[in-house]
Amino acid sequence: AMAFDGTVVSALTHGLNTKLIHGHIRKIAQPEPDELLISIQTPADKDDMGNLIRERANYKLKLSANASLPLVYLTSESKTSPLTAPNFCMLLRKHLTGARIDNIEQIGLERVISIHLYNHNELGDEVHPRLNIEIMGKHSNIIFIDENDHIIDSIKHVNGLTSSVREVLPGRDYFIPNTLDKIDPFEVTTEVWNDLVFHKPTTVAKAMSTSFIGFSQSLSHELAYRASLDGDASFASLNGNERSALMDEFRTLMDDIKFHNFSPAIYFDGEMPKDFSAVKMKMYEACKSQNFNSISEAVETYYIEKDRLTRIHAKSADLLTSIKTHRDRCAKKLDLLTKQLRDTEKKDKYKIYGELITTYGYSLTLPAPESDPNPPVKLRCTNHYDGKEVEIPIDPTLSVADNANRYFEKYNKQKRTYAAVTEQIEDAENELEHLESILTELDIARTEEDLVAIRAELADSGYIKNTSSKKNKKLPKSSPLHFISSDGYDIYVGKNNYQNEDITFHLATGNDWWFHAKQMPGSHVILKSGDAEPSDSAFEEAAALAAYFSKGRSAEKVEIDYIQKKHVKKPAGGKPGFVVYYTNFSMMANTNDISKVTPAGEEEKLFL
Repeated sequence: AMAFDGTVVSALTHGLNTKLIHGHIRKIAQPEPDELLISIQTPADKDDMGNLIRERANYKLKLSANASLPLVYLTSESKTSPLTAPNFCMLLRKHLTGARIDNIEQIGLERVISIHLYNHNELGDEVHPRLNIEIMGKHSNIIFIDENDHIIDSIKHVNGLTSSVREVLPGRDYFIPNTLDKIDPFEVTTEVWNDLVFHKPTTVAKAMSTSFIGFSQSLSHELAYRASLDGDASFASLNGNERSALMDEFRTLMDDIKFHNFSPAIYFDGEMPKDFSAVKMKMYEACKSQNFNSISEAVETYYIEKDRLTRIHAKSADLLTSIKTHRDRCAKKLDLLTKQLRDTEKKDKYKIYGELITTYGYSLTLPAPESDPNPPVKLRCTNHYDGKEVEIPIDPTLSVADNANRYFEKYNKQKRTYAAVTEQIEDAENELEHLESILTELDIARTEEDLVAIRAELADSGYIKNTSSKKNKKLPKSSPLHFISSDGYDIYVGKNNYQNEDITFHLATGNDWWFHAKQMPGSHVILKSGDAEPSDSAFEEAAALAAYFSKGRSAEKVEIDYIQKKHVKKPAGGKPGFVVYYTNFSMMANTNDISKVTPAGEEEKLFL
């Protein structure tokens, strides 16, 4: 993933500078051992003509030096701080409360943001300290520096035992170590490319990420992609034209960074955010993406969304295990029943044997029992059903009539087994379909309420114990999803089987249109049309939602059945959400078309 590389930090610095310059620090909190939350108030700004160009505003700046997730962004969140502020927080409050932000800069393309401040000390003298945020993985830190480049203090202390490169302790000189001898990409010349980068015995992407400050593997692969090259190819294998194309793309990128031409976006792998970037990532063109006005907003959304999905997945792990266990058990049972059914295919043969013995048994001479205790006796005769010769095993210890009855009994037993097993197979298939539909619900789940509804459905179906203390405990309100088509039609999507049933048989009227992915688990989708004939685009968008909220959601195209609601029936005793219909239309739906619908509420935005 892109994470925080130099381009993201560049976009972030530019955005923070635009919003926070001339702002005053009002509050400083340290909610976590490695995290600061700084409240900043910015004054209203006017141009030379006295026109208002920026209104007075309040911001919260989050700085995290967490080793696994270092972050810097503007946020609206509030966190409870410890009752006793840590020493670093107390020191910053003493020196920086009321301080003015004069400038926020990035040092080269390093992952370092330097906040230049203006304040007065206890003696009333002007001071110009800096607060530097270093976003460098496990080496991330927040360092408070005076105007002489001496470290006043830091959120993490690093002594000589921890690092042989640089000590981060009060009183030490501050500097940014260049341990990998990387070059500032703003200062790269053609000679540097030819003499240094092109001679690296490694891949195209690695050569760039190990040569230039602030370049991640992801950004390096993107540059290779823009130049129509394979980032994993050997640099030595590039010809002159390919090298020129790469250099041209590099210069274009550096100009975009220099002139703040950023395109903040998040790119998704299915539902999970896979990457965020400050520049347009052409190598993710096939992925769903979400654009933002600022990289700060993109970063906050990325981590909140990733955290929310990860948390929901963690909380649904027990449900997933339970459903899969029951599903596998049901599939195994279905296999055994199918084998049992195959074994009953011989039943008609036994009936014919009984009839043939009854017809031809008079000609059969049975041996005396004392001559051979187990004589092989067979009745040879013509099967009057197909005219072929047949040999029927006979038990010599039984009479002809008893032999015939033995085969009739076998036939009747297998006939009863066939009827019972056929019914059991139908039940098992319905159960398997139901469990697969609950798995799809779990895939759709985005909120705690969704998980509660799924848990209730599993408990009602007897798959898990009902942990509710009261038998009729009311479920938290969980409504179906509501979208509006590009031309104004209401579209409803059920997130679970209870909602599917509700929107199909209570919300929808007879002439509304009903959509469902063909022969696979998925949501019921209702296109509200009343007596009007919806537009083609409304049909396509409703079908796209039915495709997206189905087991086939990862496919670009899914076949969708659609029909007016009056033709959809619920069979007696059917499981929740189970319906039948005997006539329908079909269409291929493109899941990308869901981008054309408008979410009618906040929850719906989680899916678009």
